[in-house]
Amino acid sequence: MSNLQRKPIAQSGKVHDITPNSAGWEYVGFALYHLQPGDEIAEQTMAREVILVMVEGKAHFTAAGQDWGVLGDRMSVFERTPPHCLYVPNESNWNALAETDCVIAVCSAPGKRGHSARRIGPDGITLTERGKGTNTRYINNIAMENEDLADSLLVTEVFTPAGHWSSFPSHRHDEDDFPRITYLEETYYHRLNPANGFGVQRVYTDDGTLDETMAVADGDVVLVPKGHHPCGAPYGFEMYYLNVMAGPLRKWRFVAAPEVAWILEKDG
Repeated sequence: MSNLQRKPIAQSGKVHDITPNSAGWEYVGFALYHLQPGDEIAEQTMAREVILVMVEGKAHFTAAGQDWGVLGDRMSVFERTPPHCLYVPNESNWNALAETDCVIAVCSAPGKRGHSARRIGPDGITLTERGKGTNTRYINNIAMENEDLADSLLVTEVFTPAGHWSSFPSHRHDEDDFPRITYLEETYYHRLNPANGFGVQRVYTDDGTLDETMAVADGDVVLVPKGHHPCGAPYGFEMYYLNVMAGPLRKWRFVAAPEVAWILEKDG
């Protein structure tokens, strides 16, 4: 199995624990919890800011000295409803007590104490269509650069219909040369519907020094340290993924792969 493809490390509790050290990069961290009613987790953010995403289920949160009540209302991510999320700055504590079976994503990056704890969504998050034809997919932007919600983090959800492509036309964001392109590490947390299906993701550079194609299962995480990174959902299987990006600048600027740049120009 590719070192870019990470399988769950457990069936319950903390099922993913990807740190900059384990990923071999500098910025992005991603953890995922599967909890049952009554399960409780507590963490310190240390030098990192986090965005907690209620992927599925409901949980009661306290964070940064405040009680945030119960977050979450979708029981299946494939309901496509806006997620309930919570931003927690660095040097803070947070706690979650599960009220139902739930899946909680912990998206992290270096924090600068530039933002206070706050709820994100579901208000203000609108499912948006992107792409044309079999490149059509649907986006829940949680914390992208048009909203000043974080110091480093960029977070979004994408729903890709069966038989469609996503993160396409192929593009990269692996150089620190703003405004032409920005350096952003990225993780993809994949889900499939039905769950016994598979998706495909390729990560490749123009010079071919990195070129890996992976069959991703429900619950897998794919790391994108550099290069282009399109993914596809076979006919019969809907794909969801949660993206986490971060780098030295909280801007998303990319360059299309040469072989598909014409598609980007044609479709606008």
